[in-house]
Amino acid sequence: MINSNNYIKLIFIWFLVIIISGCSDPWNDRIDDSENNQIKQNLSEQLVSNPETSQFGQLLRETGYDSILNSSKTYTVWVPNNEAMNQVDENLLSDIEQSRLFIKNHIALSTFTSTSNLDTVTVHMLNDKYLQFINGNKIDESQLITSDHYASNGIFHIINQALVPKLNIWEYLMENISEYEVSNYLETLDDFNIYHRADSIAKANPEAQNIFADSLTNSYLFNVYNLNNEKNKYTFFLMEDDIFIEETNKLKPYLNKGQTDSTEVFAKYFNLRDLSFQQIFARENLPDTLTSQFGVKIPINKQQIIEEIPLSNGIIYRMSSLNIPLNSRLVTTIIQGEEPNSFSRNDREEFIFYREKSDPNGNIVNDIMVRNHGIARFSINYSARDMYSTTYQVYWRAVNDIQSNTFQQQLRIGGRRSSVEGEESNIIDPITTLPYTNVPPDVYEEVYVGEFTLEQAGNIDFISLIAANTGSNGNNTLTLDYLRLVPVIQ
Repeated sequence: MINSNNYIKLIFIWFLVIIISGCSDPWNDRIDDSENNQIKQNLSEQLVSNPETSQFGQLLRETGYDSILNSSKTYTVWVPNNEAMNQVDENLLSDIEQSRLFIKNHIALSTFTSTSNLDTVTVHMLNDKYLQFINGNKIDESQLITSDHYASNGIFHIINQALVPKLNIWEYLMENISEYEVSNYLETLDDFNIYHRADSIAKANPEAQNIFADSLTNSYLFNVYNLNNEKNKYTFFLMEDDIFIEETNKLKPYLNKGQTDSTEVFAKYFNLRDLSFQQIFARENLPDTLTSQFGVKIPINKQQIIEEIPLSNGIIYRMSSLNIPLNSRLVTTIIQGEEPNSFSRNDREEFIFYREKSDPNGNIVNDIMVRNHGIARFSINYSARDMYSTTYQVYWRAVNDIQSNTFQQQLRIGGRRSSVEGEESNIIDPITTLPYTNVPPDVYEEVYVGEFTLEQAGNIDFISLIAANTGSNGNNTLTLDYLRLVPVIQ
């Protein structure tokens, strides 16, 4: 039970709390009013009126981007202060288009505050460049001085260094055609189709292309990596002219196309296709060896880096030397048995088996087996791309684990279709046909089956695995885990 004295004390405390809570600091009221007034202004109004960002605000007006930042959309602006604007090269703001590119490299749609839960946020700027906003206090190479200034249609941060737009890797190479032989060659691939069909399709539909699609009209961009793509990040190794010529000459005997000019073009292409990587490798993190998407191992010596060129979608390393051994360049071609292109007869599907099983070492093996089909010289057809003009040694793994008897099969390399359809014999003029090879039961080891020589580099449209010349079931079985075609260095 509360006595009367305690009751009076409680009433007094309650009354005192009401009085205190009803009071406010006039200075705090002034701050609140000021912030409220600023938030009522849009980004354009704030940047123009703020004495710390007035030069950037003036450039907004000159480029017409003050009206963009007047709109109802939500933006984030990283604003160089006046001191930072004074450091900008005048050539970068020499005309209206350059100035607009500069402005757009500081503006992004949506809101990016300094309090993100992510360490690094990739920001898509209005000029289609992508910048890294790191730990809420750094963007690209610029530090935030003050952050999270709110306006009615977004937010701005004040930074200590202007975000000068960088070229991407492809733009840099194309701007330096006269300086680098590599650039000069890459530019010619706008008109030369390394792979005719794919490039021709792209060239026939130029309206459908944009810089973010990996299907452009330049053969290098189409077939290797689109170094003009701002969304992805790349590392490109740029050879000095003498090294480029030296490495190209090493490849010419293996890329003979029958004509000197074509051989030169293809040797240069195969030289350069292995020098792009879809990842940024900082100099300190460069490994001793990188493997290209085409399986070529590229030795990297950091001491041979002349210059490191940071760009908007990656980095270029200029190299004084880049000696790539031929045994790395001339990669082995592996053809998987379970991935045929066609068969000599299309009415034997029920006798074709795609198998998944374990070998004696417990490794999963996928292969193909065709048996009990009743056709003499039934064949499975494969193809191979980007073959070198050299001799190839041929190996296969062909597992006979179903039958107790040995059967025979052979390989025919190359050839073309005749006008006769539907039979195995419609492949004519082969490069060579290797002798029949025994396939005894339960042999899992790789077997050497022969060799062949390509006089000209290119694709082999038909590599046929042919059954014995008998209709007897059990004797005309075919099986293949893989073929391995090993180029011989001359």
